[in-house]
Amino acid sequence: MGKQDIDLMAHLMRRAGFGATRDEIDEYVAQGYEATVEKLLSPGDPTWMGDFMVRRFDHEASGMINHRGGARSWLYRMITTSAPLQEKLTLFWHGIFATGVPKVINGRVLYDQVNMFRRNGMGSFDKLLLELSKNPAMIVWLDNQDNHNGAINENWGRELLELFSMGVGSYSEEDIKECSRAFTGWTIGNTEYMMVRSQRDSDWPYGRISYHFEYRPEDHDEGEKTFLGQKGNFNGEDIIDIICKQESTARFIARHMYHFFVADEPPVPAWPYTPPRDPDAIDTLVKAYSESNYDITSMLRVLFNSDFFKSEGIRYEKVKGPAEFVVGVLRLTGEFDRPRREMVSRYSQITWMGQELNNPPSVEGWHQGTEWVDTGTLIERINFASEQFGDANKPGVKAIVDKVFAGGGDDMTPDQLVDLCLEQMGAISVSDETHDVLTRFAKQGGRSEQDVAHVLRMTAATKEFQRA
Repeated sequence: MGKQDIDLMAHLMRRAGFGATRDEIDEYVAQGYEATVEKLLSPGDPTWMGDFMVRRFDHEASGMINHRGGARSWLYRMITTSAPLQEKLTLFWHGIFATGVPKVINGRVLYDQVNMFRRNGMGSFDKLLLELSKNPAMIVWLDNQDNHNGAINENWGRELLELFSMGVGSYSEEDIKECSRAFTGWTIGNTEYMMVRSQRDSDWPYGRISYHFEYRPEDHDEGEKTFLGQKGNFNGEDIIDIICKQESTARFIARHMYHFFVADEPPVPAWPYTPPRDPDAIDTLVKAYSESNYDITSMLRVLFNSDFFKSEGIRYEKVKGPAEFVVGVLRLTGEFDRPRREMVSRYSQITWMGQELNNPPSVEGWHQGTEWVDTGTLIERINFASEQFGDANKPGVKAIVDKVFAGGGDDMTPDQLVDLCLEQMGAISVSDETHDVLTRFAKQGGRSEQDVAHVLRMTAATKEFQRA
């Protein structure tokens, strides 16, 4: 088992998941890189802590009346899932199809949208867009319940083209209007269709929590429409079919995928004016999109097996997003073997780092990369990780400390101690400068369990640990 294989596998698990322990990395290396990619792409029936545990120990996260409860339930799943790529991709779509609490209000509706991303996020892009178009959270977020035959609302049609599929410059203002006409009558209901209209439009008897998609044919514009040069009596399904055939859509999704999994691109509004960082990589992903009939899993398979993803030049370059960072730490420390009140604080800490799940700052989602870090958020990140790894009573920390002693013994040198801590925290590679700082710190302490935990704390504060 060579160091290159270990480093590559650690890189894969940081990008396609939330990191991994050294034991997990060794198991994956034994299986082989391509086999591990396939396991990530096809996880079967994933296991996690389970809804029944959330219902028993965290009632608010089970009822999800507010958005924080729904987000905490999602965090429990991210921390304990056996399918990390599935959750990472759910987070990916949540950042692109940004929908939040200020308009949607109810946590359950937002939670249902996250579940929709999980169910459809690794399938075909046209199916995902169709489900997004019918999603109550998105309908309310972009006002499609106010999009009527003869009185269109362009919010959904505009953002579908600009931020969710094709990107600025790939369509005209007239295309937006025609797109919006095709989605008239796509609205929300919250009671049985058989009830009279006055009851059906009310929040009663179930309230907003029962929002579901409803198509109202009497409110749909049946007239001929011209969209992206094609004419017909289009409905929403037809519009999505046309959108997904466009090369601009393939390039837009490919660039998002490269930005999230490979290397940082500038914010989306700059894309029409700034070429991709790696045009050949984008071309490769565009080809995978077209040849697979818009299949996201096929695109990811090409991406993870590509030379541009495996390149040592892009490792430790991406700053971990706050949710990604906290989940990765909590998977290592093992704090949550069951739902606990401490998750309220963990959710708040993610927010203080700049990312409130279920509440993105705008329809553009979060600006990522180095914009995650400023003087305030960096302190939050370092304090959080230091607090977590400094507690030798946490199951995961204790396991790491025990393995460090098993590997080096009580008389290990400071240099050996640092190397063992880096290995057990996920086979982390650091610069010579970082390694020298950690070694000087290790020389100042003894060899007790708490001394090792202090080295873990310092390791978690390094720039390499903050990056993927």
